Amino acid sequence: MSPNIQTLLDEAAEGRRLTLDEARLLQREAPLHDLGHAAHRVRLRKHPQPIVTYVVDRNINYSNVCVCACRFCAYFRAPGHDECFVLSFEEIGQKIAETIALGGTQILMQGGHHPDLPLSWYEDMLRFIKANYDIHVHAFSPPEIVHFAKISGLTTAQVIIRLKASGLDSIPGGGAEILVDSVRAKVSPNKCPAGQWLAVMEEAHALGLRTTATMMFGHEESEEERLEHLFNVRASQDRSLQKEGGCYTAFIPWTFQPDNTNIVARPLTSPEYLRMLALARLVLDNVDNVQVSWVTMGPKIAQLALYFGGNDFGSTMIEENVVRAAGVSFRLSQGEIDTLVRAAGFEPRQRRMDYRLVEAKN
Repeated sequence: MSPNIQTLLDEAAEGRRLTLDEARLLQREAPLHDLGHAAHRVRLRKHPQPIVTYVVDRNINYSNVCVCACRFCAYFRAPGHDECFVLSFEEIGQKIAETIALGGTQILMQGGHHPDLPLSWYEDMLRFIKANYDIHVHAFSPPEIVHFAKISGLTTAQVIIRLKASGLDSIPGGGAEILVDSVRAKVSPNKCPAGQWLAVMEEAHALGLRTTATMMFGHEESEEERLEHLFNVRASQDRSLQKEGGCYTAFIPWTFQPDNTNIVARPLTSPEYLRMLALARLVLDNVDNVQVSWVTMGPKIAQLALYFGGNDFGSTMIEENVVRAAGVSFRLSQGEIDTLVRAAGFEPRQRRMDYRLVEAKN
């Protein structure tokens, strides 16, 4: 390893912000284990206690009806398809009650871009949930917010205000894929462009909501475009942190799963995933938490990822449908996550969306 790369790794580990050119050099030339070691040093600097957090939640897909037809999605069904569904409020309530009984504190809710459901349906759904259940609602990714704005004739900020008033607590980072328009034009041409995705998140932050940021990589993007995605998220977080309000609480990268989709791509290897995770931890100096992805990589690689910059084990995913539709199915209970985290050398702790720890039961 050249002295220049070692210096860059050391300086990034100690908190100096990387430039795009420096990140590109590390992406291309830094040895994997040295990159991971530097990322782990950042993780320890930000989170010196040997704790790995996770949230107990359920991913409720309220509908699979979608007009986007993204090429990477194996889950959606076009309007009129025999397998289309929209959950009733009673069905949603049953899923929430099961989640709470299992110790859950949160539900993640996402669906397709349904052409016929009005904004009032989503507002009524949130009011129903809040009137009947003590649960944090982490729902509606930026493309969904943009879709609601189009069907209602409102601005995205107005939509967020109305959803928040109805009970929305935070916004997930879904629909980001790669935040580069040339990539989005190929894989998700009917979703909002990158700038609008970022703008919706910054509007949510300005309104006091916390959100997450994600990256799905390994489909039709280049390594350079992955870097552009990271720097777009970092710049967006900079803008939000300059104001009073919310921010991105975590960054969540995962690898594209090609089975049953309309994209032909080889599955990325574990070293490629770990390399991207570590690079993200070094570039995103203003995002406190990085989640590992046991859902796509499996539990053993997720354990290893805790030494490549990750400090959060994600979610128990009591229910998960989208990745499962692409042919990947890993399931972990809360007890299994606890065991895996301890075996990796850390103390597992349940958290909430904002990373406050849930009081441990005796």
